[in-house]
Amino acid sequence: MDSLFAKRLYHSHQECTKCPSTKAIITFYHELMGVLFPPYAQENVGSFEDFEERIRAMKLDMGKILYNNLIHEGDQTENIANAFFQAVPEIYDSLQKDIDATFEGDPAAQTRDEVVRAYPGFYAIAAYRIAHKLHELGVKSIPRLITEYAHSITSIDIHPKATIGEYFCIDHGTGVVIGETTIIGNYVKIYQGVTLGALSVNKEDASVKRHPTIEDHVVVYSGATILGGNTVIGHHSVVGGNVWLTRSIPPHSKVYYQAQMHNSEQGQTDLIIFK
Repeated sequence: MDSLFAKRLYHSHQECTKCPSTKAIITFYHELMGVLFPPYAQENVGSFEDFEERIRAMKLDMGKILYNNLIHEGDQTENIANAFFQAVPEIYDSLQKDIDATFEGDPAAQTRDEVVRAYPGFYAIAAYRIAHKLHELGVKSIPRLITEYAHSITSIDIHPKATIGEYFCIDHGTGVVIGETTIIGNYVKIYQGVTLGALSVNKEDASVKRHPTIEDHVVVYSGATILGGNTVIGHHSVVGGNVWLTRSIPPHSKVYYQAQMHNSEQGQTDLIIFK
């Protein structure tokens, strides 16, 4: 490495002296999950006073992270940290509903603790709920780092700016993609490999709604792809596995993939319809 290139790298470091480290952000996220859910705690809780002190320390850590993110100045970082921690009970209650939805929606789930400890869908939703609140408070970059961290562990990619209602369940979850402008209603269940994406990836469309709307009580089975900002899946609909949808369907619809099998010996095509 020559000196000129080393100087280029050095200047890039100088321009990022106050970038919050990814490690600090993820550590904060781990500590918050440990406070909200005992299975994620790194150490046992002593007295209630110790528990309160842990929460105060987390709030200070969050203030440092926000300050280093260089998006707000002065006491705004403290205001944002206070607003976030005031919203933590709301996040917790919302996650309890997600736990209920997963427990009730998966016959394999034995206990709610098992959902919290072992279900990647819940872990990804928890990261989303926390990141989405930070996004609502005007925090940049950090929400995406939190959801991408969960993505790296669970293979479930939820953009923090997506809008997701209550009692959301992701069953299994590997390969799920939920785009930035997706709107999901209440009591929605999706399976692994579902993509809620955009029809195009033009940079000019960054400010428009590019991803679909999924109304209340919809089930989307594995491998389904639903694209487009004007695409609305009506409430109480079922979208079958491997369905490709780029247009809206009315409420109470059932859309299934039709597979065709060619019998080469008989020289004919059989149609198999899954219902």
